[in-house]
Amino acid sequence: MRVLVTGVAGFIGYHVADTLLDRGEEVVGLDSLNDYYDPELKSARIAQLDGREGFSFHHQDLSDGAKLDALFKRYQFTHVINLAAQAGVRYSLEAPEAYVQSNLVGFNHLLECCRRHTIEHLVYASSGSVSGLNQMLPSSVSHTVGHPMSLYAATKRSNELCAHAYSHLFRMPTTGLRFFSVYGPWGRPDMALFLFTEKMLRGDPIDVYNYGDMTRDWTHISDIVQGIIAALDHPAQPDPQWSGDAPNMETSSAPFRVYHLGRGKPVSLMEAVTQLEEALGVSAEKRLLPMQLGDVKDTFAEIEAAKRDLGFAPRVDLAEGLLDFVQWYREYTKYSR
Repeated sequence: MRVLVTGVAGFIGYHVADTLLDRGEEVVGLDSLNDYYDPELKSARIAQLDGREGFSFHHQDLSDGAKLDALFKRYQFTHVINLAAQAGVRYSLEAPEAYVQSNLVGFNHLLECCRRHTIEHLVYASSGSVSGLNQMLPSSVSHTVGHPMSLYAATKRSNELCAHAYSHLFRMPTTGLRFFSVYGPWGRPDMALFLFTEKMLRGDPIDVYNYGDMTRDWTHISDIVQGIIAALDHPAQPDPQWSGDAPNMETSSAPFRVYHLGRGKPVSLMEAVTQLEEALGVSAEKRLLPMQLGDVKDTFAEIEAAKRDLGFAPRVDLAEGLLDFVQWYREYTKYSR
């Protein structure tokens, strides 16, 4: 394979590129290196990949369609994994234009390049947040997801709809992956467990929303990467049984699929804090606050389709995963208490 990994300096993108290189694939990484969070962390991830056989990096933005097309012409990719996006639910309330440019305009440019250059399979990141107001649990790909609670979620659902259109019109295999509360080494500083760790080690209070009455399907990065690579290796196929008279949300007459990638075992926010306290060896001062606009109370991924079709098998429980993250965090920050 010659794989384009967009968002390669990001948390998930870095780990995916690292795993692909380990198995001998050629990886071209693309990232805008924006300053949504500390660019030094992004540069440190790229430094881990630089110099590895089969890896090259391009500092550019998906919203520049002409430059993206030139990259496709140069490398003739066989596969694309799109992990580039303006992330974060809360930030979408402050900077909606960033989401439009990256998640909508940029994704459209990527679809067009994949179509024009006839790639074999496009795998792209969606989000468990597309469930929105539909809080049937566990959330399944068969559920209706037409009521997003944030612009971020709306852009991710739009990606799924646009991908389906391209799969239908051009028979281009596309697979969308809805991630659930990903954490682990090299994680994002804006995510809860990373934020909590920073503040707890400084002795600062942590903000606990909805007064702690929340659950999350925390999923370790190693399990997410296993699911992404499995999806890459199983290009979406049309479902011969699919019928427009009784449409099945899980499949299509086009080569299109969407899967949930989560642990499938939600843990309460307060229990997660307790386990993090144990991993760090410190106690947290909790500042209990109301629910933030755009957040959902509970997440819980139904992952049977991913197990069946992709062999997806999450293995890391939260206690083990937090120890893994804390060890990395201490090494990366050179922090000793």
